Amino acid sequence: MKNKVYVPILVVMGLVTLSLGISSQPLKVQAQNNSNDPTWWSKYEFIRDNGGDASPLSTTSTTVSGNVDVSNECGPQSETFITINPNKPRILAAGSNEIFRLPMRGYFSTNGGGSWGGVDLPLPPAKGANGIDFGSDPTLAFDTQGSAFYGYIVVFFGNGNGINGTEMAVAKSTDGGKTYPAVNFFSFENGTNHFNDKPMITADTNPGSALRDNVYIAWDAASGGSIGGGVRVATSSDHGASFSVTRADDPSGPGRAIGASPAVGPNGELYVAWNDYVANAIVFNRSFDGGNTWGTPVTVSPKTLPFDIAIPAESFRGALVYPSLDVDRSSGIHRGRIYCSWMDLTPANVTDIFISYSDNSGATWSTPAPVTDQFLSALDRFNHWMSVDSVTGDVNVAFYDTRNDLTGSRYQTDYYLARSSDGGASWNAPDLRVSTVSSNEHDCNGIFPCQGINYGNQQGDYEGLVSYGGVSYPVWTDSRRQLDASSGCRRPYLMEEVFSAKVK
Repeated sequence: MKNKVYVPILVVMGLVTLSLGISSQPLKVQAQNNSNDPTWWSKYEFIRDNGGDASPLSTTSTTVSGNVDVSNECGPQSETFITINPNKPRILAAGSNEIFRLPMRGYFSTNGGGSWGGVDLPLPPAKGANGIDFGSDPTLAFDTQGSAFYGYIVVFFGNGNGINGTEMAVAKSTDGGKTYPAVNFFSFENGTNHFNDKPMITADTNPGSALRDNVYIAWDAASGGSIGGGVRVATSSDHGASFSVTRADDPSGPGRAIGASPAVGPNGELYVAWNDYVANAIVFNRSFDGGNTWGTPVTVSPKTLPFDIAIPAESFRGALVYPSLDVDRSSGIHRGRIYCSWMDLTPANVTDIFISYSDNSGATWSTPAPVTDQFLSALDRFNHWMSVDSVTGDVNVAFYDTRNDLTGSRYQTDYYLARSSDGGASWNAPDLRVSTVSSNEHDCNGIFPCQGINYGNQQGDYEGLVSYGGVSYPVWTDSRRQLDASSGCRRPYLMEEVFSAKVK
């Protein structure tokens, strides 16, 4: 989800732009997409006009052409995330947005990603008569006790009267993500001039840290609110029961951040990076006391790309520039090195994934360099995520790539993985293709009439990756499957599904 600097919203459906005419319009950022509406708005419209799909209750994944369809359910899912239990690395938990349903969706695996089950995440009561609320923006982390924490935002809508507010949610599971009986809702904002958005969560799992098992969730909150908006970081030192909130960017400045990504160093250092969409820069800050106080923000990269860029692979929205931050916590020579990756433009005017690193707790950063094998020049990479293996120290980056589209349209996408075993100095070539079948968000992979692709959300704003013990688990939005009438779905469309793979 994305929205920051506020203007009255217009909704784009197909090629026709129309005003909603509601009395309290939702507000969005200029740093948004080309269709002038937040990606979650089409979800609200669909559910308002058609009702939500029924809950699938439990689901079972299926293997499709060597990849695992994790979600395997009616309706589209998008915007994925994944985490691993470092004490029991065959246990993984993941999540995604639901587009035709209100709750977030959680996924769990007990056999190293070979198969998955599914579960809905809790929502609080709606606000106001006949209102609704739904979740967005999944993020997950395990602590050392084996608890999984699932963070997301809750968006409240009135009955035709726009947004009634937003708040943060952190749900806790003690059974590997199979159930989430406990959830903490906090930091409610009324949404009129500020908005909680795009959280990312992490936990301190370092044996030598005095703050071990602290849980941190970072998000952006535009401007206004009780602490002035901006980059907010919430800390829990009681296993998710309560959170205290501070601001990591300039506390006296206006909120102009989006896409906050936190990470924890080997001694409990807390780091966070974000996109300053006014300066078009990737910015970083650090805390050495568990988020109570913060240093002065520094610029990682004065990038050239605005927050949102239209690329051929996405037909009705743009690809977004979110940083991904992680730290080497292995026992190797680069222990403590901080890595930050993001999407930017190449000299050939296409998008690629870049990375920079710091060996002095983020005070200074290396010159940004591409992580990919630079195969061809006229193609795009986007929706990446990064994960540093805490056992091997390898740096892994997963991303969409259009190199296999031989038509020249740059519509077809595959998911790829790049890996560095020398601290980001060089990258294994060629990049590894993870998806076994290409996706196409324009033409339903050749199936006509095309009714299934959810143009407002498409792949979502980001995808997920976790790496541990020399194994990587990317998770991504994939539109290869056709769910026909025999599936029992209310709409027998080809849908965006959550796919994953195990990469050694």
